[in-house]
Amino acid sequence: GPTFSRFRRDFFLEMYYVYILFSPKLNAFYKGQTNNLQQRLIRHNQGNEKFTRTGRPWTLVWATTKETRSEALKLERKLKNLSQKKTIEFIKKYPPVAGPDGLPLA
Repeated sequence: GPTFSRFRRDFFLEMYYVYILFSPKLNAFYKGQTNNLQQRLIRHNQGNEKFTRTGRPWTLVWATTKETRSEALKLERKLKNLSQKKTIEFIKKYPPVAGPDGLPLA
């Protein structure tokens, strides 16, 4: 019923996403965190984000959710410290989580 869908929407609005994008053009990864993954992806691919403008189009290759922004920032920092080789190993080792609709995020 409507109560469940409202709960579900509110619950997922509070989630923070940690994500990895890949640019074939630059052969490079970009790691970030956000509370609205779809909107952030659009911003990256429209060229609204200074650091990712030159790498468009970006593809989402990995994402996970965290319950708090501080947890998301902690993981983002760890990911940003990984080399390209280590990033690829990380992506292979930890499959991306499914989105709220049950579909894989990546």
